[in-house]
Amino acid sequence: MSRTVLADPAADKPEASIRQIAAASLIGSVVEWYDFFLYGTMAALVFNSEFFPTVDPLTGTLAAFTTFAAGFVTRPLGGVLFGHLGDRLGRKPMLVVTMMIMGLSTFAMGLLPTYDAIGVAAPLLLVLLRMFQGIGLGGEWGGAVILCVEHAPDRRRGWFSSWPQLGVPIGLLLSTLAVRGLSPLGDDAFVSWAWRIPFLASIVLVAIGLFIRMRIQEPPAFRDLVESDARSRVPMLEVLRRHPKTTLLAMGARISESVTFNVYNAFLVTYVVTVLALKNTVALNALLVAAVVGFFVILAAAHVSDRVGRRPVFLAGAALAAVSAFPVFWLFDTKNAALITVAVVIGWALAACTMFGAEGALFAELYPTRVRYSGMSLVYQFGVLPSGAIAPVICTLLIQRFDNAAWPVALYVIAMALITIVSLVLLPETHRRDLRAHETSSGAPTAEKVTAA
Repeated sequence: MSRTVLADPAADKPEASIRQIAAASLIGSVVEWYDFFLYGTMAALVFNSEFFPTVDPLTGTLAAFTTFAAGFVTRPLGGVLFGHLGDRLGRKPMLVVTMMIMGLSTFAMGLLPTYDAIGVAAPLLLVLLRMFQGIGLGGEWGGAVILCVEHAPDRRRGWFSSWPQLGVPIGLLLSTLAVRGLSPLGDDAFVSWAWRIPFLASIVLVAIGLFIRMRIQEPPAFRDLVESDARSRVPMLEVLRRHPKTTLLAMGARISESVTFNVYNAFLVTYVVTVLALKNTVALNALLVAAVVGFFVILAAAHVSDRVGRRPVFLAGAALAAVSAFPVFWLFDTKNAALITVAVVIGWALAACTMFGAEGALFAELYPTRVRYSGMSLVYQFGVLPSGAIAPVICTLLIQRFDNAAWPVALYVIAMALITIVSLVLLPETHRRDLRAHETSSGAPTAEKVTAA
């Protein structure tokens, strides 16, 4: 195979413009995750009583978390749809459309009548809007990360791909602050009407995000595909036919991060309020601290992944999730607010965010440009179905089945971490790959291009 040493075309690109592109990806990611986390928090605090009032509190919470899972179920639909269109029509227009879908769905939730007003239609409409949220988020994540990866200098792909990942702690921080800020109104006001305010306020973030995203350009790698007429006709089928092993292993690598995230944010609130009988502010304050710490952990993990590789960093996060599972729940069960905060920082901010900081670049680098959007969306959105989508439901069922004991939940977290560790060991290291190495329509590389040192 011939080898050609090329200069890095992104190296000549002004750093400011790359930062602008990363900022555009970040603001959209903040909107998407603010909306998604807000729903998870409200499912534990409000939706169980306002939309499922005919059952006991824990069963009502289980029903509310089932609607939470509905958003995950439709994420693959959004991933397939927008992955295909993103590989065919471009990254930018898909990121505009997905933000509008997510933002308008969340805004509509703030206007939704409760069960007392319209009966069973209320939870049905809630599920429908949650499904639209899932469709929007399903198409958002892959495009936002790809936009940064394909614009970034080769040796800083991890760093810039972490910017849209920062939407997770920022979205969690903003959604938790929004809920926490309403606490002084009292429980009655919060449950009856004040819970709607954070949903309605999201429209402001959507407007800002749309303004910024309309000003960005397509990545050079995609423009090259268009000019050479090398786009895949059916990208998702090409991913399944030519990259099946890589895709399955990447889905496995995704599992621990997804489970850990949702156990230590969505389920945490239920565990603290329903099982430990503490005020919801204990969980919300812990999440605020974890969100701040997680912000810096994601950046640090991404930076290190550019130096030593994606897999070692990702493996470190999964290993921490496994070894900390029992200690985290032991700290929860102390009912001490400070120790609960420490537990959430360990499980969410350190373990999960370490994995999150490395995964964006890893998944993007696994696929060629012509199917990258579809490949990433397939991994991220289908991989979440057996993991994060059902994690709060599984945890709630385990708590019910074992008389509020936490050890089965800890075992569940450990088992998912082991799946991720095995998958990562079998995946290749990618941080030195040249993303501009083109493939023929048959999927075979035409030449191996190596970035000049």
